Amino acid sequence: MLLIDCPYCGKRPEVEFHCGGEAHIARPEMPTAVEDADWGSFLYYRTNPKGLHAERWLHGHGCGRWFNALRDTVSDAFVATYEMGKPRPDRDEATASSPSNA
Repeated sequence: MLLIDCPYCGKRPEVEFHCGGEAHIARPEMPTAVEDADWGSFLYYRTNPKGLHAERWLHGHGCGRWFNALRDTVSDAFVATYEMGKPRPDRDEATASSPSNA
């Protein structure tokens, strides 16, 4: 079973969580001033990288709070989790604090 380290509750089984998509996407300050093509890109186009990817996650069957996670899309391993509003850890920092490296 995959365990996800909620920054608020600690390690919990994956069935308690829901992915909310890519993290750190900034909504346009004036949506009415954005061209239709740009608005469509904002709504529907996201990166789909091979490797580390920042995502938003909801601990729906636990504390009910949102947090961000760095997940390796190749191995499906969670490299780091961090509270909303905190900056994304860089690759070296996240790898060094990874549970598999601790």
